[in-house]
Amino acid sequence: MSTTPDPEPPPRPALVFDDPLDQQSSDDTDRGWGERPEGGDSAADLKRFLDEKPPHHL
Repeated sequence: MSTTPDPEPPPRPALVFDDPLDQQSSDDTDRGWGERPEGGDSAADLKRFLDEKPPHHL
C-alpha cells in the first residue's frame, strides 16, 4: 500500500447567478435563417429540396 496522500480534486466551476435572458443567444439573430449561398445552380437547388423534404412527401 502506498502512503502518499490522495491528489486534490480539481476545483469546481463557479456558479453564475446572472439572468440568462439578458444575454443574446444565437436564436436572437437572423444569421442562418434561410440564407442560401450565392451562385447556386439547379443541382444545388434540387439537393436542398430533397434534403429538406418532409418524410411524408416521398
